[in-house]
Amino acid sequence: MTEQGILGVFAGHKFLSGLSERHRLLLAAGARPFTAAPNQLLAKEGDTARCFYLIQSGHVSLGMHTPDRGVVPIHTVGPGEEVGWSWLVPPHRWQFDCRAVDEVHGLAFDAEWLREKCELDHELGYHLLKQLIGVLANRLAATRVQLLDLYK
Repeated sequence: MTEQGILGVFAGHKFLSGLSERHRLLLAAGARPFTAAPNQLLAKEGDTARCFYLIQSGHVSLGMHTPDRGVVPIHTVGPGEEVGWSWLVPPHRWQFDCRAVDEVHGLAFDAEWLREKCELDHELGYHLLKQLIGVLANRLAATRVQLLDLYK
């Protein structure tokens, strides 16, 4: 995918809305297109978080390991959403398994590269942190609703 194609994806992705042109160009330089086949594992709970993903198409199931039931799905992420916040939070370990439900297309960012850019440019880091806090808040709310369904 060309830089123009990547910038087109950026323009349509809500996570990147509000970025300055300078920051969009900076992030475009570090983005790489990815495809995941159905059932492909993008991340394993406990492993080092090496990527951050923006999903363009397809769905990714986020699940947690349990001793008695194996991996239990917690949330499903779809087009226009993100996978991964663990890249930013030390010790940078995935908190969930992330598995493609169907064919997934999107953009991936190297976690070390992204952390370095955030350290060098605090305005970029602040924007990404605000966006990730929104993702975490939405996921927490979804988990609360799911828990309420369990106890009905």
